[in-house]
Amino acid sequence: MVTAATQPLISVVVPCYNEEGNVEVLYHRICAVFETLDGIRFQIVFVDNASVDGTQDALRALAERDQRVKVIFNIRNFGVIRSGLNGFFSSAGDAVICMACDLQDPPELIAEFIRHWRGGFKVVIGVKPRSRESFLMFFLRSAYYRMLNKISETPLIDNFTGFGLYDRSVIETLRRIPDRRPYFRGLIAELGFARAEVPFVQPQRERGVTKNNFYSLYDLAMMGITSHSRVPLRLATMAGFFLGLGSLLVASVYLIAKLLFWNSFALGQAPVLIGVFFFGSVQMFFVGILGEYIGAIHAQVHPRPWVIERERLNLEQPPLDSEK
Repeated sequence: MVTAATQPLISVVVPCYNEEGNVEVLYHRICAVFETLDGIRFQIVFVDNASVDGTQDALRALAERDQRVKVIFNIRNFGVIRSGLNGFFSSAGDAVICMACDLQDPPELIAEFIRHWRGGFKVVIGVKPRSRESFLMFFLRSAYYRMLNKISETPLIDNFTGFGLYDRSVIETLRRIPDRRPYFRGLIAELGFARAEVPFVQPQRERGVTKNNFYSLYDLAMMGITSHSRVPLRLATMAGFFLGLGSLLVASVYLIAKLLFWNSFALGQAPVLIGVFFFGSVQMFFVGILGEYIGAIHAQVHPRPWVIERERLNLEQPPLDSEK
């Protein structure tokens, strides 16, 4: 006999930062979707990254009104990946859905995700082959995804940002991976669970402004490259070899020309300056690439917690000695 207590529980994890205008709308749209689904319980786990607008007040009001709304307030902004994973590990669902709070991940796809999950897929993801964001931004994202897929050691998923449903077995696997700064979309592809892909057209943001700036996007892009490819390091090795070989050939040509035309052939300063600046810039570039990899290693070896929480609403407090 199926009772309410034995019905599958779906946890919807929503990291948010300064989304005062979206949390209430998102809550109602998620609830409207689950009202159409029979035999499913749900909870919404909002993970707030120390918002400085009215987001926290809005979340407190929702949690007080509906016990299905769970809230984690972080002591500072730990970023969407770390706070999202902490939300994963704090949720109790048989499956967990991760989505952004800006309504660019349509909550109406939840029903389709659950249908595929009930069909046996452990991972059901939303992919956006088209988007209503600015053409330039979508073009740059798509170009980056294609480039990363070509150099990655594991085939990655184009136009996937993390929006999707993940079975409890996937969450427990993620919990056992000691990666402190995971590139989530690459990690999901690398795990290799059977997955279904649900295409959608990403809508424009209607309220508020994006919290992603150039630095955060650059950091995420470099995280993807350093986590899943050694091609840049090998390019540095090959470039050093071929540039050194080319320099030797050019030097030999100049030496022969000088010996043959000793009185008329003038070396001049221009080739020397051009060569110095060229090789200096190449060295700086590849030292920067090497620094990115060293920085990634440095972040991994520090045993820092996922996040530090300030408060929880409608959720059990984690054990004091537990590591997130």
